[in-house]
Amino acid sequence: MAKRIAIVGGGAIGAELAKSLEASATVTLIEQCSHYVHAPAMIRAVVEPSILDQALIPYDTLLTQGTFVQARAVSIDAGGVQLNDGSRIDADYIVVATGSENATPFKPKGADIAGLRADNARIHEMLKAASTVAIVGAGAVGTELAGEIAHFTPEKKIKLISSDATLFPQMPKRLGRSLEKKLVAAGVEVILGARAMNLENMTEPYAGVLELTNGQSVQADLIFPAIGSRGSSELLRALPDVKMGTANRAITDQWMRPSSLPNIFAAGDVAEMGDAMTVVATTRQLPWLIKTLKTVLVGQKIEDQKPYTPWKKAPILIPLGPFKGNSFLSLFTAGDFLTRQIKGKDLFLKKRNNFFDRN
Repeated sequence: MAKRIAIVGGGAIGAELAKSLEASATVTLIEQCSHYVHAPAMIRAVVEPSILDQALIPYDTLLTQGTFVQARAVSIDAGGVQLNDGSRIDADYIVVATGSENATPFKPKGADIAGLRADNARIHEMLKAASTVAIVGAGAVGTELAGEIAHFTPEKKIKLISSDATLFPQMPKRLGRSLEKKLVAAGVEVILGARAMNLENMTEPYAGVLELTNGQSVQADLIFPAIGSRGSSELLRALPDVKMGTANRAITDQWMRPSSLPNIFAAGDVAEMGDAMTVVATTRQLPWLIKTLKTVLVGQKIEDQKPYTPWKKAPILIPLGPFKGNSFLSLFTAGDFLTRQIKGKDLFLKKRNNFFDRN
């Protein structure tokens, strides 16, 4: 009898894992949303809403042998997953890949895809009407957003604010310096080493005045909070012996297990295992997880498998619109051409739609 795998969360980890394992096990993918949300495209969608139809992909074409269940998981245990409608999915192995939460309109609120579209349209109109835009937080989301707005609406005054002294201080210095130079050349004022003391909303764009720790006041028609994601880890918190790390992520062992239950795994943004909360992290985690689960399915012990090792220096891709940007590709820092070809040109939209057999 085939082993049963329940995968909770249909994001980058969950969707690919389900499709990769459906021929090897009885796979059930549990996801509260009707559509896959292609996160890399949601930043550009703020200024170019026309790409939403490619970035929001129905799940109905994903699996041919496995089962997709649109529901919200309310609890998990060693034997399966309890759903919000009162039903239960029994499973021999469970993978929790519930992702993370981010500011509006980059991710949906719960299962509300229609609400995400409405938020996108509303904030796009706010952006169109704004003359001055402030972005608080200069991680990947904030920096990319500044670059997208500068490219598509160069007439706007944009301020990118970071409490760090440099852009991407954890990466090679060349990356941050080059990105800052390109942003400034595009008309973006980059304010470093200053924290916003009075951010009124951590998740919703709004108009107002920011008071910075450097004494500067920034008045903006539109303020985007972009201060980082937090793992959607509520399901994992209730498991025995779980330890939480930073950003609401559950700490896993070297085989991606977050608790003392040996058949429950966690991956992606919800799990803290040494990787950053980026799409790039999934490109390393997925092959290990697929290979390891396939060996477990045929009766091998997981402890006999090679443990997962995170990136030592993870790549990062930061487009500033469709043509410019910089990337760190583990061994070197790349400029406009490679960043454009790898990500900036279409934000992996064609590849992701092909994966769902939409093209």
